Amino acid sequence: MQKNVDYSLYLVTDREVLKGRDLCHAVEQAIQGGVTIVQLREKYVSSLEFYKTALEVKNITDKYNVPLIINDRLDIAIAVDAHGVHLGQSDIPCKVARKILGDRKIVGISTATVEEAIAAEKEGADYIGVGAMYSTQTKTDTRFVTIETLAKIKQNINIPVVAIGGINENNFKPLKNTGIDGLAIVSAILGRENIKEAAQSFR
Repeated sequence: MQKNVDYSLYLVTDREVLKGRDLCHAVEQAIQGGVTIVQLREKYVSSLEFYKTALEVKNITDKYNVPLIINDRLDIAIAVDAHGVHLGQSDIPCKVARKILGDRKIVGISTATVEEAIAAEKEGADYIGVGAMYSTQTKTDTRFVTIETLAKIKQNINIPVVAIGGINENNFKPLKNTGIDGLAIVSAILGRENIKEAAQSFR
């Protein structure tokens, strides 16, 4: 089931990229620059800290009417009433997450092959993230995807496709030609000195 969500400029958070700058302020700057959806990714904090951060970030995303997606943690997504969850291939299966969250919430799935993308759609995913497109510092366990595979995935499924992985202002244009629905950006927005301007450059 497709929900009316704009995936075009998809921000994925990463504290390390911010180098000590305030996460909430950074998210707000990115939204003001044109980010359309935010995924909160917290790999190295306690559950309590993740929960508290999610509440703070949700206050900002709600203020701008931008959906908040929680990475990996179904429990945190439910606890803060986020718009949805994003899951990897080694997380809880999509159909189980769908059963728990119901039809009104967004479930996104990370994929790297046509087969995984088709399976995600069958299991009820609302969108898929495809990557890594390029080498990236923010995720170490990545599988690389060619632009040809990205295009093939887009042709084989009916749900939105978002490309992710090392995407920046110098390499995103070839990805747009595949007909995908959005770009997921981490460092090329949050790692820049002027976050708002960096987001605007992608818009």
